Amino acid sequence: MLLLIAVNSMANQLKKEGKFNYLEVGEGTPIIILHGLMGGLSNFDGVTDFFPAKGYKVLIPELPIYKMSVLKTNVKNFAKYVKDFIDHKGYNEVILLGNSLGGHIGLLCTKLYPEKIKALVITGSSGLYESAMGESYPKRGDRDYIQKKAENVFYDPKVATKEIVDDVYETVNDRNKLIRTLAIAKSAIRHNMAKDLPNMETPTCIIWGKNDNVTPPQVADEFHELLPDSSLFWIDKCGHAAMMEHPHTFNKLLYAWLEERGY
Repeated sequence: MLLLIAVNSMANQLKKEGKFNYLEVGEGTPIIILHGLMGGLSNFDGVTDFFPAKGYKVLIPELPIYKMSVLKTNVKNFAKYVKDFIDHKGYNEVILLGNSLGGHIGLLCTKLYPEKIKALVITGSSGLYESAMGESYPKRGDRDYIQKKAENVFYDPKVATKEIVDDVYETVNDRNKLIRTLAIAKSAIRHNMAKDLPNMETPTCIIWGKNDNVTPPQVADEFHELLPDSSLFWIDKCGHAAMMEHPHTFNKLLYAWLEERGY
């Protein structure tokens, strides 16, 4: 199960417009970031600090994972939510960047609305590997289990701070949040994209941790093999959240790829 979360340290900077709450930093080509199942906006602090200085506008919408009705809590509706956000901002084309479940949502959004997606960036993405979402659901009340699963997300278990573990523990012990967490996990398993990827021509940058225990390296290889126009980059001594564990390397790889592509 993707137990990846961080406290949103940028909450006081969020814009609220209609159904959208989002962070917006910088000016230029829009990069829309999609967080994971329990991923906080602050997981992308490194990206938010780096890319606005390079001529990009970084936007991170809060995905309504715990706000939709259970029946609507699925990958397809989140992909539509992202499309609605793109339209709300009036963009013709954007770059999508997604980690974990966010990568899966980005992939489906790209499949459904290819005219809106100039380029896609995925890291530790679900969408191919069922165990990424369904291997083991959170156990309510078992903090030791939660801590082990949170540590398993990273190459260096110390990255799973007490704050991160406490937030995951609180989420899985909230009945309404847990129900929706299970609903989105099951939806992700149903929305396996292996048959869709060969038909997706959108340029895709794949950045992956060599030591990812949640979505192992062979998952990245399969994404690279199935996507017609993809580039694959590895980060050593890195787990499931490359942009958190190695932000400098992640940004360097992504920026070089964007420059090479003329984005």
